[in-house]
Amino acid sequence: MMAADRVATPQSSSLSSSPMSSRMQSLQVDSVQRWMEDLRHMTEVECMCVLQAKPIGVEEDGQQGELIVASGDHVARNNLQTLLRRALVVSTELGKMFQRLEKGRWQRVHSTAVRANCHVRSLVHEYGAARSTPPEMQKYEKSLLEKCMELTNITERCLHTDDQFFLKSMREAIHEILTDVSDSFSNMIDMALANEIRVLIKQIESSDNIQTISSAISNLLSLTQDGPQLCSIIAKEGAVVALFKICRQDRFRELYAHALRTVASICCVEEGINQLDKVDGILCLADILSDDSSVEAARAEAAAVVAQITSPHHTSTQHLASFLESMHDIVTALIKLCESASCGEVFLLASAALANITFFDSMACEILLQLNAIQILLQACRDRQRVDTPYSKDQVVTILANLSVLEQCAPEVLQEQGIERLLLLLGERPTSSSPSEGAACERVQQKAAVTLARLSRDNDVAHTAIQLKAVPRLIELCRSPTERNNSDSVLVACLAALRRLAAGCPDSIEAADQQQLIKPRLVDSFLLCSNMEESFV
Repeated sequence: MMAADRVATPQSSSLSSSPMSSRMQSLQVDSVQRWMEDLRHMTEVECMCVLQAKPIGVEEDGQQGELIVASGDHVARNNLQTLLRRALVVSTELGKMFQRLEKGRWQRVHSTAVRANCHVRSLVHEYGAARSTPPEMQKYEKSLLEKCMELTNITERCLHTDDQFFLKSMREAIHEILTDVSDSFSNMIDMALANEIRVLIKQIESSDNIQTISSAISNLLSLTQDGPQLCSIIAKEGAVVALFKICRQDRFRELYAHALRTVASICCVEEGINQLDKVDGILCLADILSDDSSVEAARAEAAAVVAQITSPHHTSTQHLASFLESMHDIVTALIKLCESASCGEVFLLASAALANITFFDSMACEILLQLNAIQILLQACRDRQRVDTPYSKDQVVTILANLSVLEQCAPEVLQEQGIERLLLLLGERPTSSSPSEGAACERVQQKAAVTLARLSRDNDVAHTAIQLKAVPRLIELCRSPTERNNSDSVLVACLAALRRLAAGCPDSIEAADQQQLIKPRLVDSFLLCSNMEESFV
């Protein structure tokens, strides 16, 4: 997992895929091996499927049939992986049915219904053989199997008529049944997954074997990659409670990092954060972060949890009350981690947590100033081993922007040659075509301009910025859309910084620029610059 995707920060956006398809992302194996494993589940269906869905080969719309005779080679697999793969296959078939129903391809609608029916029966049979099915889940299974058979029968009737009125009425009936099948299947899978999750949590809680616990945590972590819906199920089943029990026992120290990484993933949903709050998880995080004997990996993952639970994306803030009680210890430990970080990912996690914290409490900014945070962060920017990506620079400049609200920040920034660093950040450009990297660079430019504008209230800062030729760079960013990656937020921030500098040193800006960028209303200057296609500089 890339470091940039590890945390939810105010500057990053979450990406989400369709629930069933993203479950496959959790199975991190070689792509060829994954294809071979998936192939078995795509083809190993009951013989009736071959008999009813014939012919196997090219169908009327020129596409090949999806059925291939399976090798029959049964390989033992983890229940969870088998369930996820089977679920994806069924979900895919149901999705195809919806599409083909809309197009009125009745032959294909029926053959897909037969395949879906067989896959569902195989899934129910395999799961029941491997694990005792809970009574409430058995009700869903029975209802689902009946609906699948009804779907198969009704689509078969549509093959033997050309009556368009009849087919139109059948299309509506089939669509309703298909929707019921999809909902029932989704509910059944959620119940099955909850059952499997309970098994994993029981292993974590009852086993003394480190390998067994580690394997169970790995499976939970894989499930969290599915997205918010499954994270909610995991949280409701008590995973956060079980994982913090591990993190409070010295004999499981080597599992701390693994457990905390899983907690961070679960806490992308409110249920996870609520569970963390109920077990005083913040106190545990503070202890791990402040413990010099804790390995760096454990402290980094604790920082990731802090970054997750303090993200402004969360609507609930109830947990922050208990966070404030430990904030001084946590902030102190995080800035130390930034200073001692051995690599870019560790620095990113610690700085992201600090960036989030500075958003919701000004006391955190005062604590950071007392801890020489400006010196530590600016020195880190000169160390490519720690600050090596736009994502890390984004966190640093976010902290600086929030600290710059305090008047005592300006002298420290000057002392550490921070204005020079801000001008370098104004020139941040992506090194690849990655959209996320481009967005990170825009955020770096915007916040560097915001920080410069705030600090320029101090006359010494303003004069230093002018001497370092901040004005020509800001004008270039305003006038050249390509320099700011066509970002409106960067444009507004640069206009604001220019106007702040012009207020203190009007002679630093030429008359033409004064007329276009300073004297008009901000919105007029914005409209003028946002319509420019080429640089006028």
